[in-house]
Amino acid sequence: MATILKHAVPKSEVAASLDQVRETVTGVIADIRERGDEAVRAYSEKFDKWSPDSFRLSDAEVEKIVASVPQQVIDDIRFVQDQVRTFARHQLDSLREFEVETLPGVRLGQKHIPVQAAGAYIPGGRYPLTASAHMTIVTAKVAGVPRVVACTPPIHGEIPAATVAAMHLAGADEIWLLGGVQAVAAMAVGTDTMRPVNLIAGPGNAYVAEAKRQLFGEIGIDLFAGPTEILVLADEQADPFVCAVDLLSQAEHGPDSPAVLITTSREVAEQTIAEVERLLPGMPTRDFAGPAWRDHGQVHVVDTLDELYALADEFAFEHVEVLTAEPRLALERMTQYGALFLGEGTCVSFGDKVIGTNHVLPTRGASRYTGGLWVGKYLKTVTYQEVTDTDSQTLLGRLCGRAARVELFEGHARSGDVRAAKAAGDELPWNTA
Repeated sequence: MATILKHAVPKSEVAASLDQVRETVTGVIADIRERGDEAVRAYSEKFDKWSPDSFRLSDAEVEKIVASVPQQVIDDIRFVQDQVRTFARHQLDSLREFEVETLPGVRLGQKHIPVQAAGAYIPGGRYPLTASAHMTIVTAKVAGVPRVVACTPPIHGEIPAATVAAMHLAGADEIWLLGGVQAVAAMAVGTDTMRPVNLIAGPGNAYVAEAKRQLFGEIGIDLFAGPTEILVLADEQADPFVCAVDLLSQAEHGPDSPAVLITTSREVAEQTIAEVERLLPGMPTRDFAGPAWRDHGQVHVVDTLDELYALADEFAFEHVEVLTAEPRLALERMTQYGALFLGEGTCVSFGDKVIGTNHVLPTRGASRYTGGLWVGKYLKTVTYQEVTDTDSQTLLGRLCGRAARVELFEGHARSGDVRAAKAAGDELPWNTA
């Protein structure tokens, strides 16, 4: 049995706060469908106080902005993008195209085709998430996407130079200073100045996430996203100070970001809570991290590691950090998570910023059915078929006729009949002409 030392607010309160978000997003999308660029400009002025002659940056503007970024920042961006690119290329190499002959003259094949246009949303607001440019744009380009449209909002009326540099170095074909629902809707439905894309990827606030959710089906999306989540798993040897620092590292994403500790040690649990309370007042991001911990922080104490892993799978969180004596056991015991971070030397922040795996990950329990953004998300795995042997054509034609008539699909059956007739001279009693 788990003992809960710290509870989160009821889920009903979280659900209620999303109703207004849905209503607002629905209205913005409908308006942009009707008025296009005029509506996009109106919402950009309203939400971001931003209304330039063109939201899309020219090549000359991009070059000027990149030149203003300190060289150390450029070098760091290049290094991290190399890590992301390397991992994405290994993912791509793991995908195999093939063609097999299943019967004489029957060839079945599989190939991977990149989507032809992808949108990358890179959040701004309080935090310019430069790393999201690496995750969305670099991965799309490794997949072979020919056109990547990248959008990021201005920050307090200023151009986020480092983010623009990251977008450019990642290989974005179009860079737009445009944020929020208006950016997502413009990429999805298109306007007079922006051609629509086929898929949109990237994190964002509740409004961005809801816009992607409402537009899914009309376009593809990477996944349904919610607030950043961290789950720390600890045994008695874990350092409570490290547990506390890492919980707060993700709580600072926003006031609705869950930060949860599950441990087999009551002492580690109590000391972690004490460390969080000690560290919070001095955090520059305490106005986000504080409410997140207060309302969405949880601490559970369990008796055994088996209980720890079982409870962790119930949470099915985005980030799971394993601070136990044998962290790699989590690879065997757990099945529901976005990404694992194994051992004290590996923090979630590495995955967010520098290590090379993708930080666009499933939240709100979505890891029960999907992993995070990866190179395969930008690829359409398609099949093809070819029958050239007359004996196989006869076999399949007759079989198709019988199988289709069992299901009362006479039209399907006749297509099979015709192939058998062409190959073996079978009669077509239904053809009275």
